Amino acid sequence: MNRMITATALCLVLIAFSAYAAEPRVLYEPGGTSALGRLEPSDATIRQTGDGIDIHTGHSQPWPGLTLRAKDDRWDLSAYLYVQVDVENLGDRAVTVHVRVDNPGADGRDHCLTEQARLAPHAKGTVTVRFHATPWVLSEPLELIGMRGFPQARGKLDPANVVGLVIFVNRPTEDHAFRIRRIIADGSAVVLDAKTFIPFIDRHGQFIHVDWPGKVHDEADLAANAKAEQADLRAHPQPQDWNRYGGWAQGPKLEATGFFRVEKHQGTWWLVDPEGRLFWSHGIDCVHEHAATPISDREHYFQWLPEEDTPFAAFYGRGSWAPHGYYTDHSPYRTFDFARTNLLRKYGPDWFERFADVTHRRLRSWGMNTIGNWSSNTIAALRRTPYVGTISFSAPTIEGSTGYWGKFFDVFDPAFREAARQAIRGAADRGIGDPWCIGFFVHNELAWGDDTSLAIAALKSPSDQPAKRVFIDDLKKKYTTIDALNETWGTDHASWEQMLQSTDEPDKGKAAEDLGAFYTRIAETYFETIRDELKQAAPRQLYMGCRFAWVNDRAARVAGRYCDVIGYNRYDYSVADFRPPAGIDKPVIIGEFHFGALDRGMFHTGLRPTRDQNDRAAKYKDYVRGALRNPCIVGTHWFQYKDQATTGRGDGENYQIGFVDTCDTPYPETIAAAREVGYDMYAYRLRAGAR
Repeated sequence: MNRMITATALCLVLIAFSAYAAEPRVLYEPGGTSALGRLEPSDATIRQTGDGIDIHTGHSQPWPGLTLRAKDDRWDLSAYLYVQVDVENLGDRAVTVHVRVDNPGADGRDHCLTEQARLAPHAKGTVTVRFHATPWVLSEPLELIGMRGFPQARGKLDPANVVGLVIFVNRPTEDHAFRIRRIIADGSAVVLDAKTFIPFIDRHGQFIHVDWPGKVHDEADLAANAKAEQADLRAHPQPQDWNRYGGWAQGPKLEATGFFRVEKHQGTWWLVDPEGRLFWSHGIDCVHEHAATPISDREHYFQWLPEEDTPFAAFYGRGSWAPHGYYTDHSPYRTFDFARTNLLRKYGPDWFERFADVTHRRLRSWGMNTIGNWSSNTIAALRRTPYVGTISFSAPTIEGSTGYWGKFFDVFDPAFREAARQAIRGAADRGIGDPWCIGFFVHNELAWGDDTSLAIAALKSPSDQPAKRVFIDDLKKKYTTIDALNETWGTDHASWEQMLQSTDEPDKGKAAEDLGAFYTRIAETYFETIRDELKQAAPRQLYMGCRFAWVNDRAARVAGRYCDVIGYNRYDYSVADFRPPAGIDKPVIIGEFHFGALDRGMFHTGLRPTRDQNDRAAKYKDYVRGALRNPCIVGTHWFQYKDQATTGRGDGENYQIGFVDTCDTPYPETIAAAREVGYDMYAYRLRAGAR
């Protein structure tokens, strides 16, 4: 039944594709075709050569670059899926080039779409701006909920009325030079009938209305995949120059302490494994079995959900986590986990034990030596692959603060230290004292803001906020009288008590010195408190920070004083030239990065899109090798092991970012790239001299 439906759907897709496919349209090619009209530089000079359009941008304007107007006032690109701009960095510094596709009335937010690519010095790259969220377009509007990406009837931009492109650099602090080498419109959107679109998820959790290489149609496919993979794992067991931890057995022998540590060896930062061997952490996050998706209010999306009296009913659940998206206002909600369902089908009643075993074998075979954050404690506890510990806790927050994942902690509230102590004690069976545990991340992607934000947040909080009281006590000691503070800050507080009651935001310019000083004190108290509590419980293990996503130099410098390793989540195309702020000489680990593509039935690429699986694999290789050349980076951890559910998790994320899909099938292109990097990474880092 399922195979018949898939074949029918594929037939319809192929018909639609043939009806709408079009040859690529060249909008600009040096010495050849050009559909460009006026060229309008802004804080930039341009020169057309036989190699392209050279753009030299200044930095006196926020968005220096070039606007390219369409010949005859507009381009009708409705037959295409995206615009692709080939660019080349002509400079000696990395540059991020942005491309904006405009409809009439575009203002940078509305009636336009923007994408970007970061280019290393003298590197070539491509910026792709998609007109539609997915390659599939619905014939008419249809309400679909709970997903970040999904087929839509129309997108943010009308491709039939494109008036031009804006190619620019965003708020640069220095001049840049880059070349536009070619511009094309390409790709074809597949139109699906909205009336017959639902249900659109099959019994394996996959998109029904399209086929692709590796798609599972029935249990026979699952069995065949398992058999083929076993042969592959036997043929590629692990790199020959690794010891049991994945350290460099054939490399230098340093001091062995029985635990992981860090050392700067010949001018380059390294991790050192418990046996004293150089170790570079090539890892992956979220190594676990589950990928539940909410089903409440959308049971009709699914072709199949199990009856309650079947073995698969064990994979129903309840959820409440929904910081963003539809389920924020519709919690708690019911869930179902197709990923675990497929593991039961594939491996049988002892599916978890078999999955845990093959996961460790996979990681070694793929040239990976680390289980990253958010992973299964049970799988890590088998002590066959080194892992990082994950510690998180809740505590009172600064009420005036804001952040994507929530408010920042009030580190002056005594409950903060107590919460840290209890959370660390609770990790006694999750890595504390275990030589296989590299170290611990505590928290993730906190709202650090700019380098005065947390001090301002304290002042905007109620009078009983501990951080606010500490800040005002500091100001009393410095200024003695409220009049002296008013004179410096340009305020008119009648008394210290009145300032305590006020929630007004001060003039950042006039109060900058005091705001910065208190921000520093907040950061110091945060990192010192956690460092002290962690080192008391795990004195020989590494404190790896809070996994910065949004951070300013002030906070990062404080982290450098208290952390053994500084963790950054860096969703970029390269970290080859990444450096922590000046004055920090500490190793850095990349806690998260990923790339995704939409050629295998998923609806969202994640945070860094690629054209297809081959391009995704190439970008993986480039990213990790760039990190290997970087003298301060001691590892990269990909986010994540398994694709997110096609219909999304609690906050709607439904990214194609796995090394395996929802049917536990590895992506061969990405696996090949990981092996190419991992099997050679120690010799490569040595050859590169980590320069």
